[in-house]
Amino acid sequence: MLKEILSISGRPGLYKLLSQGKNMLIVESLTDKKRFPVYMTEKVVALGDVAMYTDDVEVPLGEVMDNIYAKHNGAVDINVKKASGDELRAFMAEALPNYDRDRVYTNDIKKLISWYNLLVSAGFTEFKEPETAEPEQKEGQD
Repeated sequence: MLKEILSISGRPGLYKLLSQGKNMLIVESLTDKKRFPVYMTEKVVALGDVAMYTDDVEVPLGEVMDNIYAKHNGAVDINVKKASGDELRAFMAEALPNYDRDRVYTNDIKKLISWYNLLVSAGFTEFKEPETAEPEQKEGQD
């Protein structure tokens, strides 16, 4: 699911990937549903490729967002523009207790909260990629 949701550098909000052309992507804004092309010269990141640093491993963003959804069961009511650094770090410690306090900055936490709220307001409630079961091979067949 998060593989289709994009963040585009220089543009606010999140976008859903609709189609892919030779030198561009066609995306749709999650907030106002407007569609437009994004060219390969722009920096585009799929949320499925983003991870948060912890003390030992990197945790996929979908797992962090699932933790937030489990605790808040909806939108987070923190105003990211007015929240103090201590409030943001306390929120992050609640969502991901062993996050790396040296490498996860307050701007990263603000972006996480705003992305999460955008996704929840767009109707997303599950953020992890569904686990695909590998087909079982039957023994005795060539």
